[in-house]
Amino acid sequence: MRGKIAGLAIFAALSVSVPASSQDADQLWGWCFGDATDDRTIAGCDAVIATARGSQKQQAGAFYNRGVAHRNKGQLELALQDYSQAIRLDPTDADIFYNRGVVLQSLGRVDAAIAEYDAAIGLKPNFAMAFNNRGVLRRLKGQYDRALQDYDQAVRIDPRHAAAFNNRCALRAIMGQLQAAVADCDESLRLRPNVADALASRGLAYLKRTELDAAIRDYDAALRAKPQMAEALFGRGVARRKKGDIAGGDSDIAAAKAAQGNIGELYATYGISGF
Repeated sequence: MRGKIAGLAIFAALSVSVPASSQDADQLWGWCFGDATDDRTIAGCDAVIATARGSQKQQAGAFYNRGVAHRNKGQLELALQDYSQAIRLDPTDADIFYNRGVVLQSLGRVDAAIAEYDAAIGLKPNFAMAFNNRGVLRRLKGQYDRALQDYDQAVRIDPRHAAAFNNRCALRAIMGQLQAAVADCDESLRLRPNVADALASRGLAYLKRTELDAAIRDYDAALRAKPQMAEALFGRGVARRKKGDIAGGDSDIAAAKAAQGNIGELYATYGISGF
């Protein structure tokens, strides 16, 4: 969401901590607020922030855009610092809270990330992405009913939110709402065909419905898209064993455990254990 604050009228103000040339000042401003590489965005926003000129909202935009660039570069703690500064200057912008939530989620700070999504939704009640992300974290915390409510809201607000349909599919499969799960994955795959996560989610629903051939077909397709996907390997292994292909199933399950050591425990939370 970089570049949402234009502020072109204050080019002339950028003359204290940037090169003397107004052309250079204009270029740095453009890097911060326009379409530029991450490194140029950081350099431009450094200059904008160093001047302490412009409106408070424009300064918040500079911190925000620099935070986006830091996040793109994997510099999550720096991004977090910039988003926090942006919120201090402009506590009314839902996008900043959402992006700080994304960084906290990436850092594994689940409760803190949920609080940021709460704030984003409070400011922007139709924020589909914030509902979806909060649903992901509530599922991680075992709050399945609340997660399902969040996914419901996400797809109500944005009926083309393929990820939310997939997430609701996976959760419904875990909860045993198998027919609804398949319908959600069908819709996710209609919106974004051949996505490995949605194929694996539907495979799980078919596996729990004991439609083993359909499950294997979806897991096969998921593995064509993502060959080392532990969830697809494990699920296919279970399905193969249930069909009597013990050697093939054991091979898949071993490969899944090699790719992700806790995959068996994860599937146990899905209601599938004993492998």
